[in-house]
Amino acid sequence: MLRRFYLIILLLVTSHAGFCCASNPTDFIVNSATTDVNKTNGHLFDAIVAKDGSGDFNTVQSAINAAVTSPSRPYLIFIKNGEYDEMVLIPEEKSNIHLIGQDAKKTIIKHTLHSGSKNDVFFEYSVNNPDADSYGRHAVVEVAAKDFYAENITFMNTYGVQHQSGPQALAIRSLTDRQSFHNCRFRSFQDTWFTSPVDGDRQYVYDCYIEGAVDYLYGGGDILLEKCTFYNVRSGSVITAPCHQQATRFGYVMRDCIVDGNEKAADGRQKLGRPWHNSPVTVYINTVMRIPIAPDGWSNMGAIPALFAEYNSTDIHGNALNTSQRKTQYQYVERQTGDTIKGSCPSAIDQQTASKYTYENIIQARDGWNPRLLMKKTAAPQDLRYRKASHTLSWKTVDEAIGYIIIDDNERVVGTTKACKIKVANPGKRLTVRPVSGSGSLGEPSSLQIDKTKDEPHL
Repeated sequence: MLRRFYLIILLLVTSHAGFCCASNPTDFIVNSATTDVNKTNGHLFDAIVAKDGSGDFNTVQSAINAAVTSPSRPYLIFIKNGEYDEMVLIPEEKSNIHLIGQDAKKTIIKHTLHSGSKNDVFFEYSVNNPDADSYGRHAVVEVAAKDFYAENITFMNTYGVQHQSGPQALAIRSLTDRQSFHNCRFRSFQDTWFTSPVDGDRQYVYDCYIEGAVDYLYGGGDILLEKCTFYNVRSGSVITAPCHQQATRFGYVMRDCIVDGNEKAADGRQKLGRPWHNSPVTVYINTVMRIPIAPDGWSNMGAIPALFAEYNSTDIHGNALNTSQRKTQYQYVERQTGDTIKGSCPSAIDQQTASKYTYENIIQARDGWNPRLLMKKTAAPQDLRYRKASHTLSWKTVDEAIGYIIIDDNERVVGTTKACKIKVANPGKRLTVRPVSGSGSLGEPSSLQIDKTKDEPHL
């Protein structure tokens, strides 16, 4: 009886000190040299993908295939570092899937494909070639489901990146409402990313990197990109080619973004966009142009834009750009009649108009959808300790964390746990703990240098 009393007191003191006793207090013992995440998942993630076989699945598509249909909560899929050479399809019925990569530059979903005809070089990679594995597909990754979220992943079409030429070679097609991306990378050359063609579909893109040369962000929908980098890879690159309906409220909106590029793209011939079809809208607000933009800024294509404009564009030094020569007169040839259609649109908006292009208006107004909550970073764990006698790493609980992922000094995932401790038989020189939020988002990391000669924290 007395022993039970002391145990209760000990648990209360430990809890008060901030060390967690989670709903699943099991200690998982792992060896960082021979990690088997299947045995250490602890159901923190619904599935773990690992190219080396140390997860629940070896491919991203197999994890998606195993996901439940329309779950009531986010279905969390964690993807370990690796290059996953495959095409991925998230069908309409697989809503609420969250793909969480370990590291945006090292978790790569890639494949080689393009939309060329028999007359194109490398026809063996064409989606029009019946003998190609990509036959009938459109992109490396296609997302047809709502409430999709991706974090820390590179989506890459290796044809575009390696050959630096056309034809069309999509890295991703995001086809529906309520899709969001955080700290992701999108890489190709021509037509890197196709956004939803449906009027009013919303997609929110934060702190991402989009690379290409020809119309590399194109399509429709109300798409808000904040704090993103558009990286141009040739002379005369064109960033956007939107196609919006007349009823579109916002179109493509870039807020607080960067336009950058390689040496080829720094010759002052880059364009911000050209109108694909219908009534395109693209607005750049508070954009830093790290490379020179062509004086006219925009090009003709197949429509008269409803609005192609900027507000508060600056150079790399923060100086206001001279936009007095920006294009306002457009024309195109109507294919059916051969007639030349002419029209105009503003090339600038004022502060009052720019203030309407907000996250609240574009993303939240209709139904309160708030993808920023998915991206919210939990705080870094504190008081990391490694006990050599028990081979146990422990730390204080982190508010709003549903669990933790542990990574060693070789960037291998040691394990995941819902508790605030884990046994690591062979810790190496350093262990890093990252909290995981309810959306699967990885929080701020804390690392511990392992001193196997003594037991004390080294923050």
